[in-house]
Amino acid sequence: MPVSFLRYVILVSTMNPKVVADGRATTVVVDGSRVHQTIDGFGISGAFGAANLIRELGDTPVRRRALDMLFSPTAGAGFSILRNLIPSDVAHTIAPEPSTAPAYVWDRDDWGQLWLTRQAMSYGVRTIYACAWSAPGFMKTNGDEANGGMLRSDRRRAYADYLVQYLRFYRQAGIDVSYLGFVNEPNWTTHYSSMLVDPAQAVDFVKVLGPALRASGLATRIACCDTLGWDLLADYTRAVLADSAASSAVSLFTSHGYSSAPDSAVDTGGKPVWQSEWSHGEGAWNPAWDDGSEQSGFSWAENIHNGLTMARLNAFLYWWGIWHNPNSNSGLIRLDGTNVLPAKRYYTFVNYSRFIRPGAVRAGASVGESDLRVSAFKNTDGSVVVVALNAATSAIASTCALRDVGVATGTALPYLTNGSNNTAPQPPLAVSGGTFTGIVPPRSLITYRITPRLRSS
Repeated sequence: MPVSFLRYVILVSTMNPKVVADGRATTVVVDGSRVHQTIDGFGISGAFGAANLIRELGDTPVRRRALDMLFSPTAGAGFSILRNLIPSDVAHTIAPEPSTAPAYVWDRDDWGQLWLTRQAMSYGVRTIYACAWSAPGFMKTNGDEANGGMLRSDRRRAYADYLVQYLRFYRQAGIDVSYLGFVNEPNWTTHYSSMLVDPAQAVDFVKVLGPALRASGLATRIACCDTLGWDLLADYTRAVLADSAASSAVSLFTSHGYSSAPDSAVDTGGKPVWQSEWSHGEGAWNPAWDDGSEQSGFSWAENIHNGLTMARLNAFLYWWGIWHNPNSNSGLIRLDGTNVLPAKRYYTFVNYSRFIRPGAVRAGASVGESDLRVSAFKNTDGSVVVVALNAATSAIASTCALRDVGVATGTALPYLTNGSNNTAPQPPLAVSGGTFTGIVPPRSLITYRITPRLRSS
């Protein structure tokens, strides 16, 4: 039961000064017998030329730092999913000439994405998601790859073949694309690459794409449908699941967070579901931790926590990892000349993505303090990760009880992010009898990586 108005000595900076603070106490119970979703990972995109921003830094320490920040599982965020755009504009598409039988042409560059994919894979990234925003214009009702329009019914097979050929080009380059998306934000018309696809049309198309993909011999699986927001996803999942042929073709459901955030469960028929793109790009670059804005690190900690625990997401992706516009927050990191400037939301992701690795399983986590939001995960290497976000303006001390997770004695290593700290390691805590006690400073995010004590031989 929570105890209010206790006084604790807490460590609140990397210099470890002792600060006495009024706080509260509670108990967190991590229950490994309550198994939720498997985590596929966390990720970003290098679409629309963002990949080239990094490549054009040249073979320099700045470029290496940028790549480390994105993909290193020890020094950076350890992102494990890369989402690539399948370009449909004339300058970049593999089908630049209108034809009933397109002559495919590939520049072996893919707007810098092939290079970035190889760089990501050198860090251990294995999940590559290729998504088309639109079919080429000559396959659509409006004759334009932009400005909405629909896929012509007599071009469904041509579009399926086009997507499969894109995957073949990557296979020829030695890269197996994990998932294929055939549309992006299918309810949204905009001046750049976009295509309208309603749930019935999505069902009809995947029944063409599925057989074409199977016949190719490629192992890539189909994703549907990168809806603009979580509120729109259920229309597509219901339609796909209601059709046996469509359901057997689709392996993954995907949604963005723009029109509504992922904060409730959607019936996916047991198939995994990702939040595959989201940012709050409006306004001048905002690197703040806790200013009340949608761009702040604290707000993104709430988004990720809600997505993992309430929407039961298997993966959570931001939009761009790195971008250069000083009037945009669409990137986690801003490239300013040769300066690599991370926002606090970048470190929010680090607190999750570096420590919760692909294949981890979310375990049950309960807490007696409403201002402390807690999630727990067990990695395939046996480590346990507990992430705690303190929404209160006072410190909260928590005694964490670990049940059925395979750790009775060991060490909990805390990593703190707040206004003064960036995933900063804190003094280790001893785990004894399956419990440890830690203190989460006010308006702060802490990740505990817990490892068992190895028995001596």
